[in-house]
Parts: sequence; C-alpha cells; structure tokens
Amino acid sequence: MTMKKYKIGEFVEPYSQRCGISDLIPEQVSGINIDKEFFEPAKQVGEDTSNYKIVPPNYFACNLMHVGRDYALPVAINHSDKDKYVSPAYTIFKLKDEKLVLKEYFFILLKSSEKDRLFAFHTDSSIRQGLPWEDFCDIDITLPSIDIQRKYVDVYLALQSNLSAYQSKVEELKLVCDGYIEDLKRKMSSKRIEEYIEEIDERNGNLIFGLNDVVGVSIQKDFIETKADMSGVPLGNYKVVRKGEFVFNVNTARMGDKFAIALCDEGAHIVSSIYGVFHSKDETRLLPEYLFMFFIRPEFDRYVRFNSWGSAREVFTMDDMNDVEIPIPDISVQREIVNIHKCYIERQRIAEALKEQLKNICPVLIRGSLQTEK
Repeated sequence: MTMKKYKIGEFVEPYSQRCGISDLIPEQVSGINIDKEFFEPAKQVGEDTSNYKIVPPNYFACNLMHVGRDYALPVAINHSDKDKYVSPAYTIFKLKDEKLVLKEYFFILLKSSEKDRLFAFHTDSSIRQGLPWEDFCDIDITLPSIDIQRKYVDVYLALQSNLSAYQSKVEELKLVCDGYIEDLKRKMSSKRIEEYIEEIDERNGNLIFGLNDVVGVSIQKDFIETKADMSGVPLGNYKVVRKGEFVFNVNTARMGDKFAIALCDEGAHIVSSIYGVFHSKDETRLLPEYLFMFFIRPEFDRYVRFNSWGSAREVFTMDDMNDVEIPIPDISVQREIVNIHKCYIERQRIAEALKEQLKNICPVLIRGSLQTEK
C-alpha cells in the first residue's frame, strides 16, 4: 500500500472545557515538560483556577506558545483514567477518530526529534516563537496503513509497559525508605544535629583547585556547573568541599520552595565563600548518607522555607542548620536504611536511562514503519 500525506488538521480537533473549580491546589494541576510528559505538582496556580482547562483521558495537551524557544513541542497524552487540569494557556485536542492514525502512533510521531525540528521551523516571528494552531494543523505528515501503525505501536507499548513496571518497583522502594523514616519519627525522640555535625571552613588559599573545580549547588540537591561569571575572580577565598561533606546555599531567596544542598560523594570541589560547609563529626554515630535522606525530603524544604529569616535577603545559616532535629537511631539501623536508599537511587538512575532509550527509539519506530510500507 502506498503511503499518503495528510494535514494534521484532517484528524485532530480542538477541545476547550474549563474546569469551573476555583480553588485547585498545585497537586491537582499538571504541567507538561519537554520530555512529553505530564508532571505534578505544578509550581503554582492562580488565585482563581476556574478557567483552567480539562484534559480528559486519551486527549492531548500541548504548549504551542514556546515551541521555537524550547526547540520542541511540549505535548503529552493523558494515559490515565481521570481528567487532568492544566493552565488555560495550553491547547487541548483529540483525534476525530482513529481511521487515519492511531493515537499512540501519532504520539510517537510527536515525540520524534525530527518532528520537533519541523514544528520549530513553522513557528511565527513573535518574541515567544509560538506555533499558531492553524499552522500546526496545516503541517503535513506521512502515515503508513493502520495495520502497520498497529505493529509498531505494539512494540512501543511493550517497551512502555516494561518501563512502567520497572518504575513501579522504584516507587515501591521509595515508599519503603519514606515509611522507614516515618516509623523512626514516631518511635524515637528527635535530637538536634548540632551534637553530631561541625562546620568546615577550608579555603583554597594555596590555589590547588582551579576554575574546573568550581561548582554550584542546585535545588535538585546535587552539584552543578557554576552559573557565575568567573572572569578574573580570585579563587583563594573559595571553600573546599571534600568527600563526605555537605554544602548548602545560605541564601534561600529566589529558590522557590526548595533548599539547595548537596553531599559530596567523591573527589573534591570548591564553592563560593557564601556557601555553608559541614560534615558529620563521627560517622560511627551519624552517617552522612542517612542525614542526607532527611535533607532531600519535601518536608525539609518546607522547614527551611519556614525558618529562613531576614529582610532584604532570606537566609538559612549554619546556626539554623544546627537547630534541625531528626531521629538518630543506632548506626546499624542507619546503615540498613541507607543501603535501601542506595538501591532506590541506582534503580531510579536505570529507570531514567530506560526512559531516555524509549524516547530515542521513537524516530527509529517511525522510520521502520514507513520503510515497511514501501
């Protein structure tokens, strides 16, 4: 059978239904990332959310406003059996039917980097480089027969199912870690960590470390390349961070609701002198990895935000860190929890790698389906 070209508008139609709920909380609102996924919670919602849009099951949502800026079409399909709520700036659409294209095959097309380049090419000349709905609908795509589409969709869904199964196991491990900590908090009294930690103030005075060793700390709780302009900056006053030591940004302003802290698990780095650095005095009493498990919890982000102080700048200092209270069980118990958490982190890493592979295989599936049809 010969392949045919179609305009996207031949098989999609817009949908715009407001939710009518004025008090949605962030956890009830979804955003869409450039990985073509819904994510929750959104960072913030408006004062009145009644005009937020509904995305019914099997419907698509996309942000056509930033296609050129992101060089990608942020789009996702609601695979769940419940409605999702998204910003009124999003465009919602559905397939008219599946006579020309299967919804999953169309989604594989949309996930292709080749299609992202095509969408970016068709953006307008506005500052945001948006893709008008009419232009989106006017784009040509080549489709194989439904039977060929179904064969390649089956391959994609099988890979997606394997990934989902693996991710569910990862989430189970996370629940075990969280449950373990919550159980400790119920059964044990908490202690101020001041007794267990001490501030470190090692400077790079001898300039052993250079520009390649300068790092910053992200709200994702890891080290990142510094965003500061380092031209001509003297590094002698920078603080050294070694394996097993924590570093955090004392300035909590403009961090949203997150706290920027990281644990150095290998090598050494240098950071700006405004950062706080500390370590566990005695790792036979308090494991750094156990302590870090508390720092990465969302409730600790909220704790830091609540306890930050100041006028022009809000800060969370080393004194505030010393006031933090957590349950500190026997070192053998700490080690058990840490080992479970390490297993969770490793499986999470593998899950992310699998997700990236699934994303990369989309253009391969599309090419395969088109070549099969020839």
